[in-house]
Amino acid sequence: KLIQRNCITLSDFTITEIEKIIKFSIFLKKKKQSNNEIQYLKNKNIVLIFEQPSTRTKCSAIVACNEQGAHVTYLDSINSHFKYKESIKDTIIFLSSLYDGILYRGKKHTDLENIVKNSSIPVWNGLTDKTHPTQILSDLVTIKEYSTDKKWSEINITYVGDATNNICSTFIEIAKIINLNLTIVSPKELKPNINTIDFKNHEKYKNIKYTENIEEGVQQADFIYTDIWLSMNESEKLWNDRINILKNYQVNQNMILLSNNKNVKIMHCLPALYDSSTKIGKKILLNNKLNNGVEITHDVFFSKNSIVFDQAKNKIFSLKAIMISSLIKLKYFF
Repeated sequence: KLIQRNCITLSDFTITEIEKIIKFSIFLKKKKQSNNEIQYLKNKNIVLIFEQPSTRTKCSAIVACNEQGAHVTYLDSINSHFKYKESIKDTIIFLSSLYDGILYRGKKHTDLENIVKNSSIPVWNGLTDKTHPTQILSDLVTIKEYSTDKKWSEINITYVGDATNNICSTFIEIAKIINLNLTIVSPKELKPNINTIDFKNHEKYKNIKYTENIEEGVQQADFIYTDIWLSMNESEKLWNDRINILKNYQVNQNMILLSNNKNVKIMHCLPALYDSSTKIGKKILLNNKLNNGVEITHDVFFSKNSIVFDQAKNKIFSLKAIMISSLIKLKYFF
């Protein structure tokens, strides 16, 4: 029963609920592709509160609402009084009287918890410093599309890079729930937060592994997932140190060879620094004397193995599924 439920962390859901959200996302995608969109959210009012920059989540949410017949309002730190002249409590009490749901993207998970505390309508997490459930749900949709004949326990995912960030933390969270085989590969300086997983209790979460060894970690991977090496809340001054720590963990052709799986799929939640075509990419590559990307190389990013844009496209459907299941009572799926 997902009606009027929040989506704050994936731990809020059971494996059955997660699977139904994924199944519903795929159903909604097929409806869209066949031009048979069902407007479950017609005349609903959704507000997006974004304190962090966004391209994919923002655009996907707006298009999802529009296609579903909902009315959407976008607020950010510049065009509202949120947290500047008006408290979270006052803002959310007011917005709850006008809207049916809130999608929040912010810097601090504690702010999200404060929003939930004061909201009388469903709240959905569009990213915080702690977790990114809407991203991982869309990733699971993508993974399922490429693994239609496999159970979750038969799928091998390797996360490579900064394992302290919200993407890796959310992958660990979902692996615990659905028994996904997750291997985390990172230098010891950036290994997963000890509060996220008990590495001493491998029997309880034996499907989750950690290693510093790249070759060991990517062996027989079905999917290799990476993310930018510096999170939004971190200072750009950290780039030099971060690159020195992670330079051997770049996703490149050699890593694909080490996987012993020529069909391994490459995933990235974007944005990615694979060349100097962006201002920050040009600056980082020049300052660190790099000539072939940062966390991923250009050739791998655009290779036949890459499914990064499939991930991005699927976010619209996972967001639809989350919003609809919270606001509409669906007997068929739930």
